[in-house]
Amino acid sequence: MDKTLVSLIPLAIGLIVVGVVISSLLRSNNDLGLWLLAGFLVSHGLIHLLFFVPVPAASATGPAWPFDLGQSWLVHAGLDATAVRAVGAVLVVAVVACFALAGLATASVVVPTDWWRALVAVSAIVSVLALALFFDPQLLLGLGIDGVLLYVVASAAWAPAAAAS
Repeated sequence: MDKTLVSLIPLAIGLIVVGVVISSLLRSNNDLGLWLLAGFLVSHGLIHLLFFVPVPAASATGPAWPFDLGQSWLVHAGLDATAVRAVGAVLVVAVVACFALAGLATASVVVPTDWWRALVAVSAIVSVLALALFFDPQLLLGLGIDGVLLYVVASAAWAPAAAAS
């Protein structure tokens, strides 16, 4: 198994634990679950801002920086790097904004809960596009999070109270 993928195992376990805790709280109608999910959605969006951080110097022992708007398979396929970076920047801004709105809808703060499903779906889809456009194996956890969120929306497994009706 690739060393990079093995290094993701502790993070994956942590995400599973967080997901189980949030899910348990939501099933028991504990408001803490709403706030944790809202925070998780906003945080997942904010992590995409790492695409705007300058790529740090390579380390002999650590993995390469996965959040690089200059490393896209589209550029390697011959498309203009500037255009691809611009599309990536727009996607990242959209992901951050949509997940922030989804978090607010989760907690029913300013944004109506009725918008929750659409906001989570759009957020996750745009995130998948951004992560796929600049794919690195270290971004698999982000794709996994987006997949779980799309499943929750598509299966109607959960939604905030007003959106669930």
